[in-house]
Amino acid sequence: MSDIILKAENISKQYRLGNVGSGTLRDDFKRSWAKIRGKEDPFLKVGAVNDCSQKSTEDYVWALRDINFEVQQGEVLGIIGKNGAGKSTLLKILSRVTAPSTGVIKSRGRIASLLEVGTGFNHELTGRENIFLNGAILGMTKTEISSKLDEIIDFSGCERYIDTPTKRYSSGMTVRLAFAVAAFLEPEILVVDEVLAVGDAEFQKKAIGKMQDISKGEGRTVLFVSHNMTSVRSLCSRGILLEKGLVKMSGSIQEVVEDYLAISNNRSIGKQLINKWLNITKITLNNSAKSQEFYNGDILKFDIEFQLLKDQREVAFCLCIYDESGSLIVALNTYHKNADFFKLQEGLHNVIIVLDRYILNNGIYIVDFFANDFEGNIYFQLKNALSFIIIDDNFRRGEFFKKKWNGAVSLLPEVIILK
Repeated sequence: MSDIILKAENISKQYRLGNVGSGTLRDDFKRSWAKIRGKEDPFLKVGAVNDCSQKSTEDYVWALRDINFEVQQGEVLGIIGKNGAGKSTLLKILSRVTAPSTGVIKSRGRIASLLEVGTGFNHELTGRENIFLNGAILGMTKTEISSKLDEIIDFSGCERYIDTPTKRYSSGMTVRLAFAVAAFLEPEILVVDEVLAVGDAEFQKKAIGKMQDISKGEGRTVLFVSHNMTSVRSLCSRGILLEKGLVKMSGSIQEVVEDYLAISNNRSIGKQLINKWLNITKITLNNSAKSQEFYNGDILKFDIEFQLLKDQREVAFCLCIYDESGSLIVALNTYHKNADFFKLQEGLHNVIIVLDRYILNNGIYIVDFFANDFEGNIYFQLKNALSFIIIDDNFRRGEFFKKKWNGAVSLLPEVIILK
């Protein structure tokens, strides 16, 4: 138990939709009096499940419901989930920005939070003044802040603008400075929401490296929320998956990320049907419809099962593979196999599209699927049809070069040596 630095017990948070308040001054007084005495809210209602995509007649919603977990000292915990799952609400409760409706948070040491751009900043003050202000909010003394001032300014990369009011900073500069303050003032627990996505690629790399140093080198604890699964997998050792305000899964970061990607893939193909004569019944990757990991030495086989409700002269299929940032990496299609495409009769068919080994580098990839004719008219499309993870097998690349290869794809060129 001595290694547990943070513990959440039965944390729930309920919000009222629409207007805030009980409706009468008397009921507001009852609610405040119960809170002062440490009693449960007398007007706490059952409420609906937190699903922002569904219409509901309920006035109350549970943003979080019965959340329980423990964090060890020096651990990096990743908290992931879809938008609206309750991640930011949980971090606000852990940071004591807002109070839970039920439950209790137990922690040891100082907690520094980076929840949104400019948290704890007064934008009329200069960057230097905000460093001292934010440090004081985090419980640091002026001497302690002054001893770290040069390191904070250097890491943020804002030295030229440090005596300029932060209202003239870009959002990326503000995040840089805010993260530098939170990281260098040595809190026991660092809570980071997905604000790092505002920064550029160079700063994101620096920030992740700093968080690794904080956890591994200094033995401090980091709670990290992000939609960037590559960053989550490289930084975190354990993860929590939130879904509709509930803990769906807790375990190793690899298992949690796989489960999260599987949720994203769990969709009805039939809803994406464009032409009534073509129906995609199943899309699998190496005989699995779920998200999974592959080595870069594995051959990837995309198997599309489809049904034609009438004879069709021209049918072509295309798989567009994107990296996690949404950039198109490679498009696989059946155009080149037949000038007239596939001439198919009514019935059930399968087409298999193969991607050779050692094409994709390490990372997380998302697949969009299309079916169209020679003119480019789309018969069928399904975005986010599949997602998968590529890891290095340390055979052709990792051990040979003693480092990971850059870029998303890796092709072996034909080399001609002229003598």
